[in-house]
Amino acid sequence: MNKQVNQNSFLRTIILVSTFGGLLFGYDTGVINGALPYMSEAGQLNLNSFTQGLVTSSLLFGAALGAVFGGRLSDYNGRRTNILYLAVLFFIATLGCALAPNVTVMVICRFLLGLAVGGASVTVPTYLAEMSPAESRGRMVTQNELMIVTGQLLAFTFNAIIGNTMGDNSHVWRYMLSIAALPAVFLFFGMIRVPESPRWLVSKGKNGDALRALGQIRKENQAKSELSEIEAAFAKESGIKKATFKDLTVPWVRRIVFLGIGIAVVQQITGVNSIMYYGTEILKDAGFQTEAALIGNIANGVISVLATFVGIWLLGKVGRRPMLMTGLIGTTTALLLIGIFSRILEGSAALPYVVLALTVTFLAFQQGAISPVTWLMLSEIFPLRLRGLGMGVTVFCLWIVNFVIGLTFPVLLDKVGLSTTFFVFVALGLAAIAFVKKYLPETKGLTLEQLEHNFRTYDDQEDYLEKVDA
Repeated sequence: MNKQVNQNSFLRTIILVSTFGGLLFGYDTGVINGALPYMSEAGQLNLNSFTQGLVTSSLLFGAALGAVFGGRLSDYNGRRTNILYLAVLFFIATLGCALAPNVTVMVICRFLLGLAVGGASVTVPTYLAEMSPAESRGRMVTQNELMIVTGQLLAFTFNAIIGNTMGDNSHVWRYMLSIAALPAVFLFFGMIRVPESPRWLVSKGKNGDALRALGQIRKENQAKSELSEIEAAFAKESGIKKATFKDLTVPWVRRIVFLGIGIAVVQQITGVNSIMYYGTEILKDAGFQTEAALIGNIANGVISVLATFVGIWLLGKVGRRPMLMTGLIGTTTALLLIGIFSRILEGSAALPYVVLALTVTFLAFQQGAISPVTWLMLSEIFPLRLRGLGMGVTVFCLWIVNFVIGLTFPVLLDKVGLSTTFFVFVALGLAAIAFVKKYLPETKGLTLEQLEHNFRTYDDQEDYLEKVDA
């Protein structure tokens, strides 16, 4: 009994430690939100709207490359070893950003930080999935999503505390950025104490090591049974020819990759990350002072965490298509209202509070419906043979669209103003709704094999949707 308690406790420790990679992901993407106003001041980095976008989006470009190569490196080095390397990169790049003397060094260090963020975005969920028992895998893997939004909430909270207590210190932004070095240290020393993924060990022919790793987190009979399952699954996968870019000449393969890219792009063009990265700037533009905007932005972090809990609960109750459509209608409506009220109430004392209420509403729909469905559908639509190609292409596209939005948003805000900028996102939201309505099938309740059969069988997209929706 005591041994089982220790095993369960050790598994919880593994989950906590490894998801610090998700926490760092969230903190490093969210901290720029509050640091930008102080970086932009004269005597600091003297940022204009373009260099603000460059500093923010350089991390996202790095994340696109980190996501592409992170999976391959974790296949080569091992999940645990790769996370250890990422922890070191997180630490070095964080200190580089905090000590950056000019824009050039800041952009380079943010790019390196992005490599770590992108690598963590693919390696940590893989490690969690391979360490978790089958019956609780979904719940444990989604804990990484919770840690990402928790990291963003912590970033917004620390930004508000530091900005309001040390706002007269010209280097206040350096303190905001440097805090991320602490979880990087925790991640490194924590990962030293946990085992490598049993599945990766089997892939390298280290079956004895895999059994010992499983023995630390499973009962003896469960460990042996699971090892046999892993060996059988690996043998089956080894016999499957993986898809390559040449396979995109096949219509059903091309269609399913097109759908994956569409899902990834839809999640980003709502403009969610313009709020997560520039929320403080948006609230300042609406009329808040910097210190008040930092405090108001905490509400965005709180609702993101709460809505993620709701979204995870809804996934088991509601179909993917209606959930995604509801989320998109909600976000697009919130953006439309921000655009309208920014014009009607321009210069009034009420505008900043109206904008804050609408950004909170926007994030409730985004994090409670759109984001959970995005990652779930990406994991569902690709058959085993297509998973490597499909996930690689779609996650790369997701980060690149994120990069483009991160780069252009402050320029739009500066050149055309708050109202017109959000009208642009309304137009993109309407395009996203049209895409989901026309092309996206329902995947709830269907096996991967059934989905693949439907893709192969129905060449006409409308016939296919009618069949799947039926």
